[in-house]
Amino acid sequence: MKKLVSLAGLAAVMSLVVVALAPAAQRAGKYTVSASLNSRQETPRPKRAVTARGSFSGTYVENKTGAVLKWKLTFTRLTCSATAAHIHSGKRGVAGPVLVPLCGPCKSGRTGTTKISKAVVETLEKNGAYVNVHTAKNAGGEIRGQVSVKED
Repeated sequence: MKKLVSLAGLAAVMSLVVVALAPAAQRAGKYTVSASLNSRQETPRPKRAVTARGSFSGTYVENKTGAVLKWKLTFTRLTCSATAAHIHSGKRGVAGPVLVPLCGPCKSGRTGTTKISKAVVETLEKNGAYVNVHTAKNAGGEIRGQVSVKED
């Protein structure tokens, strides 16, 4: 009888542990990020960059301190060489501060891996971030795209 009570108690404790860990497991999901970049989305509007465009894509897996982001950036028809690219905080049409430096100088097809904080993850998931590419002719940014996040 004591063994049965002990086993029942152990099962109850194990159930509580599983329930307690479930939210952490849900947060450790894999996510896909993407953005389609063009000059029409940039704020302020760039000069002579009408045909410039690009794309940003990547994935991240959350952990207890934030996530690891693996990304790829491509672009074409810029007015000159890309001097830098970043993920910025900001809603559509609003300029904001840099959250994550991606590259500088940049070449199309560049890939990278970087750690991002929980605050950056939250900003991405609230559609509050954009990627842009800077050039010497358009130092404030030549192409831009709002980042969207999808859980895999």
